[in-house]
Formats: sequence, C-alpha cells, structure tokens
Amino acid sequence: AFYLCTVHRAENTDQPERLAGILAGLARLDRPVVLPLHPRTAKRLKEFGLTPAATVRVIEPVGYFDMLQLERSAAAVLTDSGGVQKEAYYLDVPCVTLRNETEWVETVEVGWNILAGTDPDAIVAALDQHSRGHSSHPPLYGNGDAAAAIVGVFDASD
Repeated sequence: AFYLCTVHRAENTDQPERLAGILAGLARLDRPVVLPLHPRTAKRLKEFGLTPAATVRVIEPVGYFDMLQLERSAAAVLTDSGGVQKEAYYLDVPCVTLRNETEWVETVEVGWNILAGTDPDAIVAALDQHSRGHSSHPPLYGNGDAAAAIVGVFDASD
C-alpha cells in the first residue's frame, strides 16, 4: 500500500522551509508516497532546488475520478486541500492535514484527520497515531438518506 500526498496551497508552496519540511516528512514515512504534482508545486520545487526522496513517486496531476480512486486505494492521505480532506473522510481513509488549521474541524474532533502542519516529526507522528486505529466513523455529513427523509415529510403532510 501507499500514502497519497497533495500539496498546492501558497502557504506551503511559496515558503521554501515549509515545502522542505513536507518533503522531509514524506522521506521518513514507512510506505511509498504517490504525489500528483500540482503545477504551482512543480514550479516551486524547481525554483527552490528541492527534490522529493526516491520513495516519493511524483506523477502528473490527475482528474477528479482518478484522484478519488487514488484516495480510496491509499493507506492514508496527506494533504493541504480542504476538498481532499473531506473526500478522505467520506472514503474512510485516514487524513493528515499539512496545515495548522482546517475548515473541517469536525473530522479532527472525531480523530480521522490530524493537523500536522509542515514539521517532519509531526507528519510522521500523525501517521503513527493513525496506524493505531480509530474509535469510530460517525456520519458527520449525513447517512445518504436525505432524499428519502424529505419525501417522507411530504408524504406525511398529505
């Protein structure tokens, strides 16, 4: 199995020390990492003279459905993307957020998403914590039965 990583936010790509921290963290992981490389990130890696470790497989950016398949197949996702954090939760894939905050605080509160920032030690520790398992996976965003519930309300009002 592999880890999937996405990095595209300016806060991570435009500061060489933050981007270097992420790469150092990825280099220390216990599995290979697949990194679909965002154009902004590719530009900054070249500009800053940074090279991912040999255990990081850099690939071209992928489309939405291919990305979902990569997320579904990954042992965990490491990302600075808000959308990918939420997709990982929907897909029951542990997530490490490469930021100090998230829009999806509820995923952090239930333990499925860990904020690691860009510190290599924090990145490794977050994945180690995920490897020990999860307590539960509550349906934070509903259970998929909203349409049936709405129809039930209309049927009951007749």
